[in-house]
Amino acid sequence: MPENYDVSSGDDPNRKPAGDDPAGRADRPGASGGSAADATRPSTPAPTGVPEESAAERTTQISAEQLAAAESASTGSASAGSASTGSATAQSASAGSAGSAAEQAPSGTPAESADPAERGTRPLSQQSGADDTQRLGQEPPEDDAERTQTIPAVPAESGGTYASPTDFLGAPGFLGSTESTAVHPAVSGQEPTVQASGGSFAAPPPTQQISYPEVDSERTQNIPKVPADANSPSAAGFAGGIGGGFAEDPPEQSGPKDRRKLIRGGIAAGIAAGVLLLLYVGDLTFSSGTVPRGTTVADVQVGGLSPAAAERKLREELGPNLQQPVKLQAGDSTATISPEQSGLTMDWPATIEQAGSQPLNPFTRIASLFTNREISPVSHGDEQQVVAALEQVKPRLERPASEGTIKFEGATPVAVEPVTGRSVDVQVAADQVMADWAKGGAVQVPFTEQAVSTTSDGVHQALRNVAQPAVSGPIAIKGEGHDAALAPETVAAALRFEPDGKGGLRSHLDLPTVIGGVEPQLLDTMKPAKDAEVVLEGGRPVVRPSLEGRGVNWEKSFEKLLDVARKKQDRTVQAVYEQQPPAFSTDQANGLGIREVISEFQTGGFEAASGVNIRRTAEQVNGAVIKPGETFSLNGHTGPRGTAQGYVESGIIEDGRPAKAVGGGISQFATTLFNASYFAGVQDVEHKEHSYYISRYPAGREATVFQNPDGSSVIDVKFKNTLASGIMITTEWTPSSITVKFWGTKQYDVGSETGPRTNEKPPHEKVVPPGEPCSPSKGNGGFTVTDTRTLTDVKTGKVKKEKPTKTVYNPQPIIHCGAPPAP
Repeated sequence: MPENYDVSSGDDPNRKPAGDDPAGRADRPGASGGSAADATRPSTPAPTGVPEESAAERTTQISAEQLAAAESASTGSASAGSASTGSATAQSASAGSAGSAAEQAPSGTPAESADPAERGTRPLSQQSGADDTQRLGQEPPEDDAERTQTIPAVPAESGGTYASPTDFLGAPGFLGSTESTAVHPAVSGQEPTVQASGGSFAAPPPTQQISYPEVDSERTQNIPKVPADANSPSAAGFAGGIGGGFAEDPPEQSGPKDRRKLIRGGIAAGIAAGVLLLLYVGDLTFSSGTVPRGTTVADVQVGGLSPAAAERKLREELGPNLQQPVKLQAGDSTATISPEQSGLTMDWPATIEQAGSQPLNPFTRIASLFTNREISPVSHGDEQQVVAALEQVKPRLERPASEGTIKFEGATPVAVEPVTGRSVDVQVAADQVMADWAKGGAVQVPFTEQAVSTTSDGVHQALRNVAQPAVSGPIAIKGEGHDAALAPETVAAALRFEPDGKGGLRSHLDLPTVIGGVEPQLLDTMKPAKDAEVVLEGGRPVVRPSLEGRGVNWEKSFEKLLDVARKKQDRTVQAVYEQQPPAFSTDQANGLGIREVISEFQTGGFEAASGVNIRRTAEQVNGAVIKPGETFSLNGHTGPRGTAQGYVESGIIEDGRPAKAVGGGISQFATTLFNASYFAGVQDVEHKEHSYYISRYPAGREATVFQNPDGSSVIDVKFKNTLASGIMITTEWTPSSITVKFWGTKQYDVGSETGPRTNEKPPHEKVVPPGEPCSPSKGNGGFTVTDTRTLTDVKTGKVKKEKPTKTVYNPQPIIHCGAPPAP
């Protein structure tokens, strides 16, 4: 915005008073014909900090025609010895100067000798030409010479008219205006003035040098204050400036160059739009009927292809891999299933159809040039077949949860990290397989994790604080007479760990394992107790008395053993000795009332191999004592019956025909034992008859037994002693018979009533193919029979008749080995 440039009348509301003329003297003419402000306004000081420049930079040479015009215009005022303010203003305006000579130097001082700093002007050469011309709305000259050439020539005739320069936005009186300005001679002592439509300007001296400011701010500061004529109508016009605000900052106006730019921009935009439209229409034409660009199926690019070509490409690139087993992955576990066996097939046309058609939206079409759109292959599968296939591989995908613990490799403790469990729902997994199997890569099978309570930190803490110290060396056990040593290997075998519910491990020592490692070393320091026994001597039961012993109380001795094991020093335990009573005392044995035979039963007719097994069983059972209320189990008493226990292979019945196995023939001892318990009057807990009737056993009152190879019971003979006295079992074996006796105090007379055979069935014939194990048999018919037991109390005579038991025997087939005999 211009400063100190006031051409308004005193009463104009837009007037900006000059900063150095508060009294308004600028409106009164001076003695020499100029305004009073011209004579009284102090020179504007030169801006500080601007480097000194050469005369060539401060002054622009004016052409001869311009000098002649200036001399002609100032003829009447040369004798006055001062530059006319109006002329100086006109000369400044015509040269683009920002101030008048009258403002720059005192009256009577030659303008050409005035220093620029005294005149308050700065050389225009310090302002770039581009800045100057761009503000004036014209194209910038290339250099100073070019800029000088743009100054119009001033007419030489005094009093004539010339084109007023409109170097400031084309306003009248400045370089570029089309209006003319009349030059009037001096009247009544006034300097000649140039009358313009916008105001009056003093003509500059002929030799006035033109200085150019460097920048806009300097140029604005150097614009001279134009004296206003209060009586001139043009003064009031200038008060508002051109457009109503010339006294402030004249508005910028667009020139021809801006208009050309707008026209060129519009043309370019139109051309671009046309080109894009042509490209869009062409793209629509050429891509019609193809798969949308950027479309991929399982990483295979099919965008831009026709549906037929896209399907052909998918078949070629994906088809071979789809015949391979489908890899399944659940966490770190993997398995495979067969696509064919699972009923998985691809639907190629549906896959392509799923991609859709080329979009009409131009933005979507452009975006498709730079992006990919993945679509899932469409496949079909039989859900039941997929589920069945997953059921087969499910164990390989799942894993049980495993708590962290510590195991020992010899005497070296090793941390076992906790492992979360993993379970797979095959129904959910089947959906995932059918959706992803054709995409390539492993199908990620969903699974559910099963949390564990232990943490890795907890396991390693137990390793450092318990396991490692416990096996760091032997533990001394001090006994009476000599000591024992608990070896690190024994401690390792006895140390147990379990979750403590807080992420860590709780530890304890297995007492039997510890005792087993120490007791043999301290046996000679102990005297074991002896239980009372009931034995037969001279054909009658005799009680052998019990003996009290002295031994180690292991529980008390090892109560603090774990605390000692966790130490690295002072690893010693004192064995605690005490008197130990027998588990079965003499008094207890006498109180059982075992003094007579209360029942016995005998069977015979077994082969030699069966006799070996029967004898071995009889040896194990002989002398067994059953206290009142206790239950006896044959399988439990003998334990496993294998070759290691002295048993041999003998005859059995398997799948309805004779066969052989180790321990065969024991059913005869089982039948003998069952009948002895039957007639003793005790309670039957468990027994099972043979499937086929065997003639040497009483019908409906016999039993068989069977064990698994590991000794676990399958079929057993069990009974409970419900008598008031104890029972002792004795056995007598001969090569042809086995006798079992029950000893105690007789309480019942027992009777048995066997019913008639009913529902009889003849045997059928069966041929065993040649090469298969075979034992010929004549067979036997099947039937149904009942048995009823009656108990009579020997003291009271009270009779108790039990509920009948029913036994169904299947017909035993007639076995032929090889081809049947000819008729």
